[in-house]
Amino acid sequence: MRTFLLAAALATGLAAPALAAGETPKPPAQDWSFGGLFGTFDRAAAQRGFQVYKEVCAACHGVYQLSYRNLAALGFNEEEVKAIAAQATVRDGPNDDGEMFERPGRPSDKFVRPFANEKAARAANNGAYPPDLSLMTKARPDGANYLHGLLTGYATPPAGMTMGDGMNYNKYFPGHQIAMAPPLNENGVTYSDGTPASVDQMAKDVTTFLAWAAEPELEERKRTGIKVILFLLVLTGLLYAAKRKIWAAIH
Repeated sequence: MRTFLLAAALATGLAAPALAAGETPKPPAQDWSFGGLFGTFDRAAAQRGFQVYKEVCAACHGVYQLSYRNLAALGFNEEEVKAIAAQATVRDGPNDDGEMFERPGRPSDKFVRPFANEKAARAANNGAYPPDLSLMTKARPDGANYLHGLLTGYATPPAGMTMGDGMNYNKYFPGHQIAMAPPLNENGVTYSDGTPASVDQMAKDVTTFLAWAAEPELEERKRTGIKVILFLLVLTGLLYAAKRKIWAAIH
């Protein structure tokens, strides 16, 4: 598995000095299933996004706020969740002898971190500390579109632009110079549902997964909001009708 530093360029230490904010174009808005008042997460896209995260991003980046059991909300059944968790190696203990030991993951475990500690992470990534992706779509304005734009915004530098050593040109990254090489490649994963794994498709899928990871309560919050609005509308109508009846004789 190639080690990619997905979204590491979001950390300040990995980028060259940024240009003025106005010089960075806004990433194109995408038609997200979870957008709008009635939006919900596309479970198939989120599951594909989890596959992209697991096969491409997880070597460097954690989603520390998630437990494996949370994947049931994406449509994975109990046995699938157990199998996914069991693929991870969890350090546990101490045992009866006072020693730490390793065991297969369980659904109740948090997602395993890719590195034992921050120093190990920096040592493996030329001094950079790969950020946690749990809340990444909430950590940036217009986070979903920004993340999709970042993943698909790699291009050839414009004529006359001097690139720093080891930097890559990205249209949507402030300053346009990013240390992270393009993390997604055509057919970089093989989707079990047969969906073509284009760079754009993988970027949309992993963004959907990370949007869910950041706001797993989004659908419930929207349902509650709609119920509250309907209740207030009905209550307003009843209060108006009561007012008209009470004051009818006076008016």
